[in-house]
Amino acid sequence: MSDHPRIVLATLNARYIHASLGLRYLLANMARHGGADLRATTVLREYTLARPVAQVVEDLLATLTPSAYQVSAAPIVGFGVYIWNVVQTTEVVRQLKALRPDVRVVLGGPEVSHELEGQAIVALADHVITGWGDVSFPKLCRALIHGPRPLMKVIAGEQPPLEEIELPYAEFSDADLAHRLLYVEASRGCPFKCEFCLSALDKTAWAFDEDAFLAELATLYARGARNFKFVDRTFNLKIDASIRILQFFLNRLAPGAGVAERSAPCPPPASQAPPLPAHNALPPQLPDLGTPLFIHFEVVPDHLPDRLKDAIAKFPPGVLQFEIGIQSFDVDVQQRISRRQDNAKTQANLRWLLDHSHAHLHTDLIFGLPGESWQSFAQGFDRLYAIGPHEIQLGVLKRLRGTPLANRSLPGAVPEHAMVYAAAPPYTVQHTDAVGADEVQAFIRLARYWDLVANSGRFGATLPLVMRGGAAPPSPFAAFGDFAHWLWHTSAITQGKTSGLSPEDLVDALFDYLTTQRGLSPADVRAVLVADYVASGARSNPQSLQGFLPAREAPQIGGRRALVKRQEKRQDLHHAKPTKIEA
Repeated sequence: MSDHPRIVLATLNARYIHASLGLRYLLANMARHGGADLRATTVLREYTLARPVAQVVEDLLATLTPSAYQVSAAPIVGFGVYIWNVVQTTEVVRQLKALRPDVRVVLGGPEVSHELEGQAIVALADHVITGWGDVSFPKLCRALIHGPRPLMKVIAGEQPPLEEIELPYAEFSDADLAHRLLYVEASRGCPFKCEFCLSALDKTAWAFDEDAFLAELATLYARGARNFKFVDRTFNLKIDASIRILQFFLNRLAPGAGVAERSAPCPPPASQAPPLPAHNALPPQLPDLGTPLFIHFEVVPDHLPDRLKDAIAKFPPGVLQFEIGIQSFDVDVQQRISRRQDNAKTQANLRWLLDHSHAHLHTDLIFGLPGESWQSFAQGFDRLYAIGPHEIQLGVLKRLRGTPLANRSLPGAVPEHAMVYAAAPPYTVQHTDAVGADEVQAFIRLARYWDLVANSGRFGATLPLVMRGGAAPPSPFAAFGDFAHWLWHTSAITQGKTSGLSPEDLVDALFDYLTTQRGLSPADVRAVLVADYVASGARSNPQSLQGFLPAREAPQIGGRRALVKRQEKRQDLHHAKPTKIEA
């Protein structure tokens, strides 16, 4: 390959640890689908949102061929555009085009696949591919380089049979395997029609060839990959396929498995890892999860037949994580968003997983759905909290372009449930006919504090004291809401803040709240806080615990401290943004 490629694939990830699966699909398919092989002259450039725009543009300019101002020789930059990066990517494109107007900018991704009119980034670009880009992007590049040049700016992405798509996993480098989350997908699409989700536009789900996919997994595993996040919308849709994939991993955990597989080297420490390209800062090493393998799946909770349960039950602790989207337990709300969910089966299966498996359960609820009030959401939260999943992620509804729910708020649409969203990304709901603006803001603060206190894993013994509340009958959601309200408005330590809070800030705030607002014994509260603080491995000295912390030896790798580290890693896995090519 020459020093200057003709095609650059670029995106801005939320964090370095989030590697783009979508761009690797495009890279892998540059040599397919007829015509000239463009793989050798195409490179990948990934940045993070924290990288200044000027630095991103500078690196792209250094990567591109020298200015030619000839259409046939003009370099091409393809950008993956998503709800979380569209603002920064727009500015990157603006500055790039100002400095190099000869560059052909091609956009793709969910944010530019719908409602294109009025988008600043679309106006700046030369071409936009909507929907799937695996085949359409290479074809467009060949046309731009060799002709005939396409006349249309907006190109509808072609959806080929999956067997015609080159799988992308060889494009993950050794540095990716050592330092980043590894996204994989056994299928695309979704048969369900939840109206807040872009997958509602899919007619069904399509599975990749199982033999080919498992062969790719085996190669990744042999290279040392141990952290897999499946981005399939519904992993447990086809039970036979699910069991086969689970058995693939069980074979590598079983005593007596092949020595070559079992002894594949783990990712090296950062100090020994291969040097990274100059355009990326050296990332932190992936934390050790305490197990030889970690696998994340998104599952529907009301579809766990006995055969699948039997396979799940065979996994040891620390290996499986299930992301389970409950979203709402309110039947009327489920009907309004076309969501099919058997609540009784969901509850029963969650309890089975907790009682009979070692899977870590990460459940989701969404605030602001059509017709969902503060009170009905609280009832759903209390229902879920009583089951006892390991994590409850509290999200706020966002308007995703192209979804049936978003289309209800387009100009000229019949108003329904008075859904009003923020005009700027990520288009968070501002108020509805069921929740006011003040309630939405109160929930956003509550959700942030819930992450810091409950989902962080640092306050396992203290949290039950907060959730007990003083109401009769007690409502855990109301109890935590009371704490969140106090923390925001009255705590001298954290007043008016939801970010930048240290574990020590939270320890002191919890002590003040539980003793002054709940009237609990300072000695009792201090005892549980000391237990949580010591177990977390923190090494500072919160004011409320001064004089009560035991003498501490060197930090221990195992025990509760390791559990907290695993909890933090699981949060990374959940919040990771899978940048696959989708409508």
